[in-house]
Amino acid sequence: MASVKFPEQQLTELRAFVTLVKSQPEILQQPELEFFKSYILSVGGDIPAAKTTEEPKSCPFSGKPKESEKMEEEDAGLGESDIELDVTGVIEPDTDSPQDMGDLNKVMAEEDEEAWMEKKSAAMMALSEQNYEKAVEHFTEAINMNPQSGIMFAKRASCYLNLQKPNASIRDCNRAIEINPDSAAAHKFRGRANRLLGNWEEAAKDLRLACKMDYDEQANEWLKEVSPNAKKLEEHRRKYDRLRQEQLLKERQERVRRAQEEHEKAARQQKESGNAFDFGPDGGDPFAAFGGLGGMGGAMPGMGGMGGGPGGMDFGSLLSDPEVLAAFQDPEVAQAFQEVSSNPMNYAKYENNPKIKSVINKLASKFGGMGGVPGGFPGRPQPSGAAMDEPTEDNLD
Repeated sequence: MASVKFPEQQLTELRAFVTLVKSQPEILQQPELEFFKSYILSVGGDIPAAKTTEEPKSCPFSGKPKESEKMEEEDAGLGESDIELDVTGVIEPDTDSPQDMGDLNKVMAEEDEEAWMEKKSAAMMALSEQNYEKAVEHFTEAINMNPQSGIMFAKRASCYLNLQKPNASIRDCNRAIEINPDSAAAHKFRGRANRLLGNWEEAAKDLRLACKMDYDEQANEWLKEVSPNAKKLEEHRRKYDRLRQEQLLKERQERVRRAQEEHEKAARQQKESGNAFDFGPDGGDPFAAFGGLGGMGGAMPGMGGMGGGPGGMDFGSLLSDPEVLAAFQDPEVAQAFQEVSSNPMNYAKYENNPKIKSVINKLASKFGGMGGVPGGFPGRPQPSGAAMDEPTEDNLD
């Protein structure tokens, strides 16, 4: 079979496209590249799944991290074994069905107030006699009559504590705090329930707040009991956060280094072939070798028609900047840039995000001015009344 000689211009554009896909593989999910995606799948290739911007939820405040966080801590050199906690008194969580919480929207009628007071008195009597099962029954009846009484939930929570049912106690405390956020009793009992479950940091937080709202000797004793473990976990978390930040910095530096190497390699190849990145006298379409991206006029997928041409983006200049390529490997930056490109009004969402703002401003400086705005970003909202011929702090790099 005779070999095919490809024009160097098309090979250059193909290399540029591959570089883009490497730095932002999720662009293959764009509808305009469905033909290319289908081809990759037909030859047994894999297509990266679309990335999401949702952050993983933080783990409960306990001495036992979630599996995902435990793996991250081990990667950072901080395993669970680094923490020595005193778990004396920690019990197995109760797994009973949730207790009757009444109808929170119900308002007790005036004629039922006397009967409610009788139920309340019977419940308090059973509690004083340490007949906690009976007290729970009476408190439940009182709650069904008047579900707006936060103190009834707090008192029933204390009964569940004595019955070694910390989860039920926490549910009642949550409802009591929902009704009355300043309920010291509810914070006190929830703190104790979390202590029984080994949730040391949450326990300390609630007990500190309970003592601040209404100092109580018992709450203070419970706080002293949980403080050593809570402080160890707080210190562990600070240490982990510090090492994690250091690790993220190293990863970013490594991305920049790899992008620089890719850039230098491409430059050497172009030098050896005697050609430089050249997309034509007017910027051209870097994806012309593929017949253009659905008539986007040189736009990168998801970038809102930012093609070459006078006043447009110099795609070759973009690819020659290793820091920009490295930035686009950050999912948060890539997602933000796509949002701003598709709707410039989204830029306001990132005004207070230094990382994203600096990347967008750097890219804006490569557009060579739009509508008389030096370093303007296509469609980027301009300050009302701002001079159109003076650089501002936002568009200086």
